[in-house]
Amino acid sequence: MNIDWKAEVEQRKDQMLERLMELLKIDSSRDVEHAEKDAPLGPGPKAALLKMLEFAEADGFTTKNVENVAGHVEYGDGKEILGILGHLDEVPAGEGWDTDPFAPVVKDGRIYARGVSDDKGPVLAAYLGLQIIKDLKLPVSKKVRLILGTDEESDWYGMDRYLATEQTPDFGFSPDAKFPIINGEKGIASFEVEVPAQSATGDFELQSFKGGIKDNMIPREAKAVVLAKADVDEAAWQAEYQEYLSENGLTGAMNVAGQQITFDLVGKSAHALEPKAGLNAATFLADFLNRKVANDYLKLIAEKMHLDSRGHQLKINTVDPQMGDLTVSPDLFDYQAGQAGTVIINIRYPQSISTDEIIKNATAALADFEAKVALHGHAQEPHYVPADDPLVKTLLQIYTEHTGEAGQEMVIGGGTYGRILERGVAFGAQFPGRENVMHQANEYMAIEDIVNAAAIYAHAIYELAK
Repeated sequence: MNIDWKAEVEQRKDQMLERLMELLKIDSSRDVEHAEKDAPLGPGPKAALLKMLEFAEADGFTTKNVENVAGHVEYGDGKEILGILGHLDEVPAGEGWDTDPFAPVVKDGRIYARGVSDDKGPVLAAYLGLQIIKDLKLPVSKKVRLILGTDEESDWYGMDRYLATEQTPDFGFSPDAKFPIINGEKGIASFEVEVPAQSATGDFELQSFKGGIKDNMIPREAKAVVLAKADVDEAAWQAEYQEYLSENGLTGAMNVAGQQITFDLVGKSAHALEPKAGLNAATFLADFLNRKVANDYLKLIAEKMHLDSRGHQLKINTVDPQMGDLTVSPDLFDYQAGQAGTVIINIRYPQSISTDEIIKNATAALADFEAKVALHGHAQEPHYVPADDPLVKTLLQIYTEHTGEAGQEMVIGGGTYGRILERGVAFGAQFPGRENVMHQANEYMAIEDIVNAAAIYAHAIYELAK
């Protein structure tokens, strides 16, 4: 059957973009502080799910809402289920935006808004692909479900509840990463490093240290307060601090009020899967203060974490021939004088190391600090679907047919819903050569990419389901 998939997308493009704009106006980041019985993850995730199901119901699809935290859009019938797994939540907007992150703006062929590339744009592209198949009444031999989670950026609660009540798909893909394909994902786990409370020594005492808003985002901002027990040469400190900021491509400010010195530092946020993509405000601030203030919390961060994204100083570095490097991203920082200080580090690890080994090795590396290392939340184990699996081969063939570019297997440090399925992969929607702006301020997605992805998804869904 000869179908011009791109032409079919173009016919429906305007409606897709209108719907995307509606979704992007909803702040659907996890908000349990305002959770209610019928909105366990907060009002935003629920609103985004209801809006997406509303679109599907208007188009005549069968839909399912699971506890207002997940749902699906269904088409076709058969013994096997093909799952397309996306998410409607996003990370918090954070600071540094040039526009309102929840008032989407179109500029230079791009849509700027929080969540547009991760993952609302790709979800709408996949939905349009399924809509085209329904509109054309194409024959399928499998049940196709576009499954929508609302807590992918945190604990996957929505998808856990979905799988507790609905049948797990037999195979499928997640439109939540990169083309041409991602058939391997590193393990993902966060760990809490706790440094014991200590007595102050020296002329300067660290009163507080804060940084980060989420454990899978490199902190853009950090703040520290230092108490001076001796006279402060403010001009000298200011000069040294500004020189440090300038040398490292950072901005910030230092203010002195009596014996209290406050430091603010601004770096660059990025996804924790590749710490080198950002400038970690908290580790830079700790590195600077470690030169001035005698404090184990600062020293540990400066000596064991700063600019060490591969975990050499924590003695957990490993390189797997198939999955590549382990990465370490310190993302949440909390210290108050007289109390134990904590750092939450996010680690993406290959199959050559386990979480138990990470804890054992890191604890030994931090023995001089008497630090405790423990798993924070639950770990996701490494995942891999062989390159010769028909799912992988079919998707790569379709990608090549649409782009003219040869596709090849890829392993990443990010985590997608694709890993839920034994035969599950991530497939788009970021095209090669495009800037990865997920989790960053001024997140955007090119409209052209959304359109091209929708054509690829329509073709892929049909080939996998026919």
